Amino acid sequence: MSSSEQVALIMGASRGIGRQIAIDLAKNGYSEQLTKPSNAGGENHIRCIKCGPLPPDPNSSKSTINTVEREIREAGGRAATVAVDVRDAEQIQSAVEETVRVFGKLDVLVYNSGAIWWSSVENTPLKRFRLMQQVNPEGLYATVQAALPFFEKNGWNGRVVVVSPPIYSRFFRGKTAYAMGKVGMSVLVKGLAMDFVRQGRNKMAVTSIWPASSIESAATEHNKAADQSYKKDLRKPAIFSDAILAMLRAPHSVVNGLLDTDEDFLREKCGVSDFSKYSVIPGSTPRRIMPVKFPVLEVAEQDDEGQRMDSTKLRAKI
Repeated sequence: MSSSEQVALIMGASRGIGRQIAIDLAKNGYSEQLTKPSNAGGENHIRCIKCGPLPPDPNSSKSTINTVEREIREAGGRAATVAVDVRDAEQIQSAVEETVRVFGKLDVLVYNSGAIWWSSVENTPLKRFRLMQQVNPEGLYATVQAALPFFEKNGWNGRVVVVSPPIYSRFFRGKTAYAMGKVGMSVLVKGLAMDFVRQGRNKMAVTSIWPASSIESAATEHNKAADQSYKKDLRKPAIFSDAILAMLRAPHSVVNGLLDTDEDFLREKCGVSDFSKYSVIPGSTPRRIMPVKFPVLEVAEQDDEGQRMDSTKLRAKI
């Protein structure tokens, strides 16, 4: 592998958005370590990379981490797979180490793993709440912590892309338990970005991305109507992978700490004005589910830290 070849670890790449990210990064020269949940069933029988036809529907259960790996390899790319339960920090650590063992380094981390349950607090069991926190913010936190030493070995030159939303009030409505975890992921993006700047790691960037309109995926398939009319409001997952590729190509200073949507980044940073090619139903205009404008989180005294406390140093004195 040449030193210029980029290596990406994609957490959650079996189908839908994750699969599209993996396929398109591979087309653009990335070598990839792909992960799937270690507790996901139905994949062992497809472990043989050369067996059977590829699944025609990338959102179906027949699209697995192994078929995605095979797609990439048959197209001439380099990919490997590993099973990871993102609720287990040791499994996450092993996956990151396996990436570096196989490919020699780590340049890009994409955290696409997620658990979802949209309902009121009253109708969200504590067990479900805990699962979402384990998979969403805790899984991300553990993955970032496992990856940081390898970014350091790479000269603090790398990117982290997180699938989490811009922070705004409407997002909490009707899905508070889910929003608590997802917004927590976005807070990690903001805080880690500030750490990179403070520590002079100007070749590192962490960015959040979220769909502006609903994207065709396994999740949207659960809400399908018999007449297929629901598809008029869906976009192809290629818009998401195109935006991620554009974020990876953008200067670090432009994307570090950015919480953005796929459409807005492509429009504002890449000059894209026609999004019709992404519509699942040709000629349709999918409804935007995100606000047109998001609140600004920074305050006038943004750089005034006062006397900043560091718990690590305080603990060392005890």
